[in-house]
Amino acid sequence: MSTSPSDKPSDETTAPTLSPMGIALRRMGKLSSILEVAKAMTAQRNLDTLLPLILKEATRVVEADRCSLFIVDRARNELWSRVAQGANQEIRLPMGQGIAGTVAVSGEVVNIKDAYDDARFNREFDVKNEYRTKSILCVPMRDTRGDITGVIQALNAHDGTFDAEDEELLLALGGQAAQAIENAMLHEEISRLFEGFVQASVMAIESRDPTTAGHSGRVASLTVGLAQATELSTSGPWRGTSFTHEQIQEIRYASLLHDFGKIGVREPVLVKAEKLYPSEFDQIRQRFELARKDRQLASMRRRLEMVKLRGDREMDSIDLEEDARLVKELKELDDALEFIVACNKPTVLAQGGFEKLAGLGEVAFADSRDRPMTVLSAHEIQVLSIPRGSLSATERREIESHVTHTFKFLSQIPWTRVLKRVPEIAYAHHEKLDGKGYPRALAAERIPPQSKMMAISDIYDALTASDRPYKKAVPHEKALDILHMESKSGQLDADLLRIFVEADVPRRSLKSS
Repeated sequence: MSTSPSDKPSDETTAPTLSPMGIALRRMGKLSSILEVAKAMTAQRNLDTLLPLILKEATRVVEADRCSLFIVDRARNELWSRVAQGANQEIRLPMGQGIAGTVAVSGEVVNIKDAYDDARFNREFDVKNEYRTKSILCVPMRDTRGDITGVIQALNAHDGTFDAEDEELLLALGGQAAQAIENAMLHEEISRLFEGFVQASVMAIESRDPTTAGHSGRVASLTVGLAQATELSTSGPWRGTSFTHEQIQEIRYASLLHDFGKIGVREPVLVKAEKLYPSEFDQIRQRFELARKDRQLASMRRRLEMVKLRGDREMDSIDLEEDARLVKELKELDDALEFIVACNKPTVLAQGGFEKLAGLGEVAFADSRDRPMTVLSAHEIQVLSIPRGSLSATERREIESHVTHTFKFLSQIPWTRVLKRVPEIAYAHHEKLDGKGYPRALAAERIPPQSKMMAISDIYDALTASDRPYKKAVPHEKALDILHMESKSGQLDADLLRIFVEADVPRRSLKSS
């Protein structure tokens, strides 16, 4: 940022004359300001907000043109500044070099009347920014243990020089700032740690069920997008809704972790793509191979018996008859197996399909010991008769139990006060407004608004996801039609769905996915 000629400090600045009472009042005002800013700094946990606040107050308290704040990076043996007045990018300085680096090592206050008379001063900043630095006051920032954590540097006192009072005030402010920065950095570290834990948890979920990889992240993006769109609503029951930054983060965490309870579901059930497990279907194929061999052996026996009865001269005729019969019997078996393959897919059976399956339970063959067997067991017929999807009623209940597992897991985490509803929000994402959801069949008024938003997002992504082996992805418009059908039947919040559609939440929220 350049400084206009009128903003540059003058070499001949005359300090206003104040009475002793005026000096005392000014000092009291500055001390009061430090106390007030100390309160504000203590409450602030965001470094991007805290650092400009410290610089603003430091500039005002010592009546400087501008200030810079540098934090010690011990890992790199450097000072770094995320924000400096007059600079538009991060600044890094080696420890021990320059005025700020010297103060960071020595812990001594440096008060210079003219920077250009000090060999330690680097004029590069002035040249780049068309600035003229004269007076400098640089003080160390010490934490509660007395360790130097950074420095505050004030440039160009309004009255030409910084005095002992300025040193005292800036040191006092620096001490408060050091503690506030330490708290803010610790808060950032804890936030990064927890973010890493959440991402690791999502990875653990998706490693159990790779077919749903990306689902948790997409649901989080959609739900946060819907919450933000709801805040902009100007009509309907959601008008005037607002969420704090922490509440948005709460929604995001609940959405990212909403399926974590799948950890407690058996993996074969979790990834079941067809009605029968692969090992079960392999047994059916083996039975059909045995049935084919049984039909072929039976045909050979009949040929021998017919030759005995009709003589060798009838061999060709007997072969023609048996070949035709065997082809028909083998085709019946092949058609039956093909029908079973179709029934095994998680699709709705056509009219009469259940009756045909029941009939296959009577198709028999003899094993190697001539014991009678059927190509399908009663259990297999029951499983293949599942009317929708690939799960039996027992398996579906096991899958649905993931919501309870999620709640129990999330309830073990000592959430902060502003994130304490994460377990509750995740717990209700499969509840329906008509009270027919699971696991608790909650009435509409007992379902958290955030859960109602997540329900829409979860269903939309489940419909449109292209990585599910047991179903094809549904186009965007078709997915919206299905959501509208569910809202009309009283399952989803119609007003939230309207916002979801009108704000084009899927395309806006998933455009970078």
